[in-house]
Amino acid sequence: MTKEKPRHLRWGLPEAPTPKHPYRDSALVYGFFAALVVLLAWITGGSIGKAVVIAAVVWAAATIWSIARWRQRIQREAREEAEDLA
Repeated sequence: MTKEKPRHLRWGLPEAPTPKHPYRDSALVYGFFAALVVLLAWITGGSIGKAVVIAAVVWAAATIWSIARWRQRIQREAREEAEDLA
């Protein structure tokens, strides 16, 4: 009798491949959202100066967080690839 590997349910979506430029792409997406915040402040008659400051701070925080997460993922993929080769 052959022992089979237990099957596990996978609840999450499969991980998408890493883009060619993950850091740049993240910064651009968050930059778009920051520009949108400033645009909405201008359209609604809000303080553009405050909107620019808030958008810049949120853009920087989101970009830094995104870079850290991409770095972890790239290092994990490299580690898994090295284990597969060994």
